[in-house]
Amino acid sequence: MTLTKIAAGLFGAWLVLLVGKWAGEGLYHAELHGEPSYSIAVEGGEPAQEEEQVPFEELLAAASPDSGAKVFRKCTACHKVEQGENATGPYLYGVVGRDIAAADGFEYSAALADKGEAWTPENLSGFLEKPSGWAPGTTMGFAGLKKPEDRADVIAYLDSLDN
Repeated sequence: MTLTKIAAGLFGAWLVLLVGKWAGEGLYHAELHGEPSYSIAVEGGEPAQEEEQVPFEELLAAASPDSGAKVFRKCTACHKVEQGENATGPYLYGVVGRDIAAADGFEYSAALADKGEAWTPENLSGFLEKPSGWAPGTTMGFAGLKKPEDRADVIAYLDSLDN
């Protein structure tokens, strides 16, 4: 008798689900029935103009370390700016111009350890824009800074930390 009640409950719930699906399909039609009643034709449309890109060197020249300090607050969850104080991420004191994967006492992912370059402002900008795109396989779980002005400000802030 218990097995019959369990089976009846399952089949009853399944029946309610099927009836609900059938009623929903009757109310909301997802597919078209025949030809559309009207269409909008666009003539002589001009393609959208792209925004003029300001060269990164100009953005960096106009960057504000004070604004960069505000944007850098997002980074303080994982990074410290004191010399030699690693956290979840490496310390960033003197990072501008330092070799990639060269912070003492921090174990870098293979994606960064194999780069063999220096943290130039251009490299930092590319990395800060989308870390996983610039160094595929990096363990840095940050989505990135989309605005080039924010990236330039953060780089100016980081550059101002090193004497």
